Amino acid sequence: MSAITRDEVAHLARLSRLALADEELDHFAAQLDVIIGAVARVAEVAADDIPPSSHALPLTNVYRPDEVRPGLTSEAALSGAPAVEDGRFRVPRILGEEA
Repeated sequence: MSAITRDEVAHLARLSRLALADEELDHFAAQLDVIIGAVARVAEVAADDIPPSSHALPLTNVYRPDEVRPGLTSEAALSGAPAVEDGRFRVPRILGEEA
């Protein structure tokens, strides 16, 4: 027996404001029936001894603590730059705009 009928698909299409042809209603009803069957099968497998989870593997936070650390000085950062102007990296103009 089908879990979802053609009329239910038509109702969902109306609610979603989708214009579906008759053959599409049959096609989607069959597809939704397969999906509902797969979800029901997963529900059969889920037992009380299996805790609910959002991922198959346990995840841990990989972020490091947000701590202030000493960084490069402006002079050190600009020391390897090919061109420097007014204490900043000098780069070629890529747009034709006037400054």
